[in-house]
Amino acid sequence: MNSRFTDYLYIVATIGFTVYGQLILKWRIAKFGPLPADTANKLKFLFSLLFDPAIFSGFAAAFIASLAWMATMTKFDLNHAYPFMSLNFAIVLFLSSWLLSEPVSAQKFFGVALIMAGTVVAARG
Repeated sequence: MNSRFTDYLYIVATIGFTVYGQLILKWRIAKFGPLPADTANKLKFLFSLLFDPAIFSGFAAAFIASLAWMATMTKFDLNHAYPFMSLNFAIVLFLSSWLLSEPVSAQKFFGVALIMAGTVVAARG
C-alpha cells in the first residue's frame, strides 16, 4: 500500500472518531432529556451522563481521535492537515440529519458547501 495513502488514514481516523463521538453524545443525551435547572439535580444528571456506556464510548472516541491526530502531526504540516478537519462539519450535518432527524436548512447546507469549497482550496494550496 502506498505510504502516503496510509498517512492520510490518520486524518480519516481522526475525522471518523470525532464524528462518531459527536453523534453518539447527541443521541444519548437526547434520550436523557433536558438539563435540570437546579444545581444538585444538574450535577446528578451530568454524572449519570458520564457513566452511560454509550456516552463513555464517545469520550473514548475523542481520545482515540486525539491519538490519531498526534500521528497525523508526525506525517503532515499542520497547515496541510488541519483543513481536512472541516470535513467534520459536512459529515456531522449529513449524519445528524439522517440518523437523528435533525433539520437541515438551505442556509446550513450553503454554509457547509462554502466550508467544503474552502477545504478544497486550502488542501491544494
